[in-house]
Order: sequence, then structure tokens, then C-alpha cells
Amino acid sequence: MQVRIDPAPMPGEDTFPLVSVIVPVRNEARNIRRCVPALLSQTYPHLEVIVVDDRSTDTSPVILDEMLQENQRESGKAPLRVLHGEDLPPAWAGKPHALHQGAAIAQGEWLCFVDADTFAAPELIASTWSAACRLEADLLSILTDQELGSFWERVILPLVFTALSVGFPASRVNDPTRPDAIANGQFILIRRPVYYAVGGHQAVRLRIDEDKALAERVKGTGYRLLLADGRRLARTRMYTSLVEIWEGWTKNIFVGLRDRLWLLLLGAITGLMGALALPLWLALSLVWLAGGGGLVAAICLAQAMLVWVYLLFNRVQACLAFRISPWYALTLPLGALIFTAMMIASTLKVITGRGVTWKGRTYSGTA
Repeated sequence: MQVRIDPAPMPGEDTFPLVSVIVPVRNEARNIRRCVPALLSQTYPHLEVIVVDDRSTDTSPVILDEMLQENQRESGKAPLRVLHGEDLPPAWAGKPHALHQGAAIAQGEWLCFVDADTFAAPELIASTWSAACRLEADLLSILTDQELGSFWERVILPLVFTALSVGFPASRVNDPTRPDAIANGQFILIRRPVYYAVGGHQAVRLRIDEDKALAERVKGTGYRLLLADGRRLARTRMYTSLVEIWEGWTKNIFVGLRDRLWLLLLGAITGLMGALALPLWLALSLVWLAGGGGLVAAICLAQAMLVWVYLLFNRVQACLAFRISPWYALTLPLGALIFTAMMIASTLKVITGRGVTWKGRTYSGTA
């Protein structure tokens, strides 16, 4: 079952359960002035917003304190709570620890985890809560719209998200008879009793892919997991430069696919074909035909061109879905080459024990 959640007005209930929105922040000064106010201005009437500063070294703590003071002076918005988190203890990854601290002080019947680089439409909480109740979901996660501002974002990220949709199709994730489980950490809404029944973030404390790990525990325990298209409800700007893309996805790729090494290998082979083999096939066929290769060379060239037309058509469709110029389809070989390099680099880092680095912390990825 594939589900799309669109902005919807508040339902006509007399009472609404408290929803606790928890935002982990580590060096997010660039995003929090856009993220947090959008959450405080939701149409959902019974809400608290908890921001956990995970020992940021930028100006995030100062900005959060300013926003807290602003919130206390204003009326008509959800209450804001700012928690300056503890030092990271042994045997914990940073984000699970921050979310664990936020959940510990939350009062809501529902817990909602939102990344600091995710920007909500006013109807986000109301629409997702209504959908979760209607569809009897215990954990609801949405795929957000992605903002791609720089050249490298537009070259690489459409390929990454296409690969993820192939590796974890929503139809399989939402099928309770299949083991496939994944959630998007940019937005997770979960019933409080279910969260604690599966052990919460303490049960996945060593996982830097804590969203996937939590989804696996929820579905594996027999609760209802739902992954929906929520692109009209929230937008995310994950990375803004090649350096950030490299660091972020070398972290994500291996830990997300370490239990599917066959899929990681397939992705690497496919990427190399798109980056090297297919352009070489086309170029050599042209040279062969020009050198008098005759019918056989023409057939080879025609096959190469058909493959390229098919790939470029799909890449154009992805460009349109991400609202970027279809001319970026021509960057397919470059994007595939970088994507493949990220897969190889991520795997080698973890296998060799060097670990992956994220926001100033190094993780082995072996948990």
C-alpha cells in the first residue's frame, strides 16, 4: 500500500491528545530559525515543542535561548522547551542520545521526532496525526520534499533518493507480512506506549541509522509501521555542499545497507556502469561505426543509444520531481561516479574499522 498525505484541515474532534515534537540540534545555526518557528505555528491545537541542543559548538545554543525568550513573550503559539543536553556517554551515538533526553521530559501521548533541517507546513502535525489515527498506524514516517540548491545537490541527490526508493519501496515497508522496515528520521510520529514498548532510543543507542533501527523494532514487534509521501507537508535541505554531501552519505549508505550487502554491491556495480561503462560503450560504438564497422557496429550503437535514452528519460523525470532543470539529466555519469565513490568509501571505512565521521564524532558503524 502506497500512501500520500496532503495538507488537511483539523478534524472536528472536541479534544486532541498532546503531541510532543522533539528536535535534536547539533550545530544547526543555519536551520533552526526556520525549523522551530514553523513547528511553533502549527494548526494542531495541543502541542509542545522540545528542542535538545546536543552540545553544539556553533551559535545554536545562543539562538535557542533567544527563541525561548521570544516564545515566552508571545501568545497563541505552542510552548517551547529548550534542553541543553548532557555530554555524550559511552556506548551511545549522538542523535539517539539527544532524542532519548527529549523523550524523557516529553508529556505527549504521541512523540514526534523532527530533524532541524526539516521545515514544516502549518498543517504537518494535524495532517499526519489524523492520518495515523485513520490508518491505525503506530509509527508514521513521511518522505519530505527535498530542497536542492547547489550544483552538487542537483547532480548527486536525485540519484541517491532514487536508489533508496528502489531499495526500500514503500509498498513493501507498509506490508505487514514483509520484513522490510525503514523510517525517515526527518519526521517520525509514534504512539508513546509503542515507543517505550520497543525500548525507545535506548534500544538503538549505538545506531547512527536510528530511524531505520527504530522502524525495525516497531514492525518486528508486530506494531503497524507506515511510510507515506508527505512532500506537501514538509521540506528538507539536508546538505549544501559537496563536502557535506560526502560526509553525510558516507555515513548513511553503509549503515543503512549493511544488512543488505548484496544491494550495496548492486548499487556500486550499477553506478560504475552508469559512470564509466555506458559512456565508453557509446563512444566506442561511434568510433567503430565511423571506422567502417558496418551493421554490427550500427547495432551496438543503437543498443547503447536506447539504453541512454531510457536512463536519461528516467533522470529527466527525477529532475522534474525535484523541480530542477531537466538539463541536469546530462550529469548522470558524474553523479553516478560520485555516488559509487561514496558507497565504496563508506564500506571501506567501516570494514577497516576507521568508522564514519558525522558532526565531529566518529562511529565504527559496527553496532
